Amino acid sequence: MSRFNFSVSYFSVSSFLVLCSFAPFSLLINGFGNAKPELMQELKLPESVGVAVLQNTPWTALAGDEDPTANKIVKGYLNTLKAQGLNPSEQGIWFQSGASVLVENQGKIPLPAASLTKITTSLAALETWGAQHQFDTTIAVTGPIQNGVLQGDLVISGGGDAMFVWEEAIALGNTLNQLGIQQVTGDLIISGNFIMNFEVNPAKAGALLYQSLNSKTWPADLEDQYSQLKSKPAKPTIAIKGSVRLGDVPSARPIIQHKSLPLLHLVKRLNVYSNNVMSETLSQLLGGPQPTQQKAASVASLPPGEIQLINGSGLGTENRIAPHATATMFSAIARYAERNGFTVSDLFPISGTDVGTLIDRSIPKNSVVKTGTLNEVSALSGVMPTQNRGLVWFSIINRGTNLDGLRQQQDALLNSLQAHWGSPKTRSKSITPTPSVTTSESRLGAPERNVIVPSMTSR
Repeated sequence: MSRFNFSVSYFSVSSFLVLCSFAPFSLLINGFGNAKPELMQELKLPESVGVAVLQNTPWTALAGDEDPTANKIVKGYLNTLKAQGLNPSEQGIWFQSGASVLVENQGKIPLPAASLTKITTSLAALETWGAQHQFDTTIAVTGPIQNGVLQGDLVISGGGDAMFVWEEAIALGNTLNQLGIQQVTGDLIISGNFIMNFEVNPAKAGALLYQSLNSKTWPADLEDQYSQLKSKPAKPTIAIKGSVRLGDVPSARPIIQHKSLPLLHLVKRLNVYSNNVMSETLSQLLGGPQPTQQKAASVASLPPGEIQLINGSGLGTENRIAPHATATMFSAIARYAERNGFTVSDLFPISGTDVGTLIDRSIPKNSVVKTGTLNEVSALSGVMPTQNRGLVWFSIINRGTNLDGLRQQQDALLNSLQAHWGSPKTRSKSITPTPSVTTSESRLGAPERNVIVPSMTSR
């Protein structure tokens, strides 16, 4: 490659590779003063250096490298939507490979993004707490445990675990049984941010927990859920004499610290099923929609105006995000994952592997995506593998009411573009799931996540 007379101590290797790969030759000549470049030779780099650097820099959007054929395909797509009565100015498109913007329409205009909002929340949560962060629920008592009976109240202090469901409650009940608790003479007291089965009302969430702790009075839906478990745990039996009530009990003695699934598994589940409660809970723990969008915009180096949130889940057309911003945040999440030993496919649904919101979709295989749907919005964003362009980061935001039709047309557009760029023969490591992130503690109902307070083990 060309050799220039400049000091490498002031210029990073990765910056030089990106500049050489995308900058006009005149810039390479003029950008280094009076240096005289030699004839450029073919640059061959191993994937770990070259492709990774170029593919994972899509926050740098350079115009002038548009793909004429891709533009023709997208123009035909937009013309079809226009013929169906949709306004092309309300249809957002962004496709980018490395720093090259391949094709776009209204790319930097904030549009109703529906559940693409969850990309924003996911990025802000991961960057704030880290992928292995767990949310604690404290279980405490107000009296002694004698002969299988808790002489007092059982107190649950929630810490924002939005994935506390039947399986988690059963495991907690079994841990309480192991500590010798079979009956409670007092009440089940709920305090803090306690959520169960995605019920955010603390009294209703408490009632669900009350039911789950005593298998002798399980409702039919819980019995059905238990029957579907592959590995069936013991059925807990804790009879609570009192009722469910709300309140803080500072004097209660902690006996168990229940830890949620690690954050990366919470994020994967909320994105596969596009769970509004989980996403909104994370956003509220971050401080609300404004801190959430500010954190994500800062991390992804986005103009603040490209993200406009009123909540952290995407409910309502007032939540607006530019297609460029969703694709950029998606790639920022991919870079975060790679820095921490896993991939973006461990955080979002994979076409051809995961179901959830991808049921009945025909998105190119191994694409990692996030869907979004409202009554008048259909959206899709993520990364699509190609042979000639490598990883293509994209976003499609449609405004219209024929949701099934819009989804089918989005899938057809992606398949047409992949046919143009080529279908990859092998799967990129950057979008391959990481087996090591799945452990015994990452499954729902894992007893290891109910940590007994040391004072209880010494009794």
